Amino acid sequence: MAKPLFEGCIFDLDGVIVDTAKYHFLSWNKLARNLGFEIKEEDNEQLKGISRVDSLEIVLKIGNYTLPQKEKLKCLKSKNDYYLEYVQKLTAKDALPGVEEFLQELKKESYKISLGSASANARGIIDKLNFTQYFHAIVDGTDVQKSKPHPEVFLRASALLQIDPKKIVVFEDAQKGIKAAHSAGCLAVGVGDPEVLSEADINIKGFKGYSMNDLIRSLSELAAK
Repeated sequence: MAKPLFEGCIFDLDGVIVDTAKYHFLSWNKLARNLGFEIKEEDNEQLKGISRVDSLEIVLKIGNYTLPQKEKLKCLKSKNDYYLEYVQKLTAKDALPGVEEFLQELKKESYKISLGSASANARGIIDKLNFTQYFHAIVDGTDVQKSKPHPEVFLRASALLQIDPKKIVVFEDAQKGIKAAHSAGCLAVGVGDPEVLSEADINIKGFKGYSMNDLIRSLSELAAK
C-alpha cells in the first residue's frame, strides 16, 4: 500500500481562515496616529504572521519613533484593545470562502488539523467562528517564544499532532510563514498572491472551489518531480 502523501495540516489564521489582517492594520494605524504618524496599507505586509511585540517594533521604526519599555507595554495593550473591539462581532459568516468546506473534508477523511498562528487572540477568534470543532490542536502567540520565520509554532503544532513535520502541509498567506514552514520541515501552500508567496511549494488563490483532491493532485505532482 502506498504511503499517504500527508497526514495532517496546519493552518495560519489571519488571511487563511479569516481576514482579520485588515483589523490589525486599522488597530496599528490608530495607535500610530495617536503617536503622531501613520502607516500605509503596504506596510501591513511586514506585520503579517509575526508577534504583537515584533509588530510594534516595526511600526515604531516606520514612524522613526522611539519609546521606553514602559510606554511600549501600554502601546501593546492599546493596540490589542482596539483589535478586540473590531473582532468582537465575528461570526462563522466571516470565515473566508470555502475554508470551512475544506476543513470539513479533512475531518471527514480523519486527517489531523492544527492552527499555527502568531495571534494571541487566535483561540477566541476560532471560537467565534465556531471552528474549534475542526482542530485537534491550537498553537497561538501565547504558546511560543519566537515569531515566524522561526519554525517554533509549526514544530510545536507538529508535536501536538504527533506527526512528523515532513508529513504535514502548512497553509500560509505570508512570506515569513512560508519560510517558517520550510524551516520546520513541512510543505507549504501559499494562500494568496503567488508572486508574493513564490517560495511556497503549492500556490492557491483561496479555498473557494478548492478540494482535498486538488491538494492530493498537487502533492502527487510534487512527489513525481
